Amino acid sequence: MPKKNISVGPSSDGKWEVNRGSARVSTHRTQGAAIDKAKPIAKREKTELIVKGKDGKIRSKDSYGNDPRSIKDTEH
Repeated sequence: MPKKNISVGPSSDGKWEVNRGSARVSTHRTQGAAIDKAKPIAKREKTELIVKGKDGKIRSKDSYGNDPRSIKDTEH
């Protein structure tokens, strides 16, 4: 079973949600607080952290899992 990404994004009530796949993990007043909650989860589960802006568009992605490109890309 594939690991589910952890995401941070705006909720309909103006707060910020941390989600695992489509399941809500927690809700926070600020985006920073949501990121602080989400980052250790993504690291522990060795998955990707996706952060969205107020407009819902992806702002950043960080991979904490096994990235096979990193080994091949560094070899020349």
